[in-house]
Amino acid sequence: MSLVALQAPDALRLAMLLGLVAQKGLWEVLKRRDRAAPRAVAPSIRLVKLGKMAVLTFLLAQTLCLEVLPIAREPGALRPVGAAIFAAGLATAMIGRVQLGRNWVDLEDAQVLPEQSVVEQGIYRYVRHPIYTGDLALLFGLELALDSWLVLGVGLLAPVVVRRTLAEEVLLAERLAGYRAYCARTKRFIPFVV
Repeated sequence: MSLVALQAPDALRLAMLLGLVAQKGLWEVLKRRDRAAPRAVAPSIRLVKLGKMAVLTFLLAQTLCLEVLPIAREPGALRPVGAAIFAAGLATAMIGRVQLGRNWVDLEDAQVLPEQSVVEQGIYRYVRHPIYTGDLALLFGLELALDSWLVLGVGLLAPVVVRRTLAEEVLLAERLAGYRAYCARTKRFIPFVV
């Protein structure tokens, strides 16, 4: 069994590909709508953005036609379970992004906007970071549905996301009125749990 092989796209692969494209499209449309003018980008941030684009390009290629580090010859139950986790994660991230509206800032920008306010409605009533939660779930589900050992990489990514979340919360607590009280009322990633 090879580490990487071409796979003919099937309905599940195409549906997940459309989900990834829809998410990226939503992000780009909302980013352009919510920001009046483009800002200058530091070289280090530009490098991070290029890295994110490279990962997205790989995920799109993998979803469409690459079989990477397969777990089993016949994935069986992995595909529908992974697809369900992917769909739930995709919906969570997209709903979180829409509900965050103009309060959203690129991950690498690490700033509080002058007009920013605490969002406490919708999904944010239950969880502070639905976009991070949704993105991790969709990646986990994607790799599981694609029958790839890269699913373990999501476990390696989780501590990075948690560290980033903690730093973001410190910044928001220092600069955004009402954020500390909001944190006391909500869970970070999973409603009523964590």
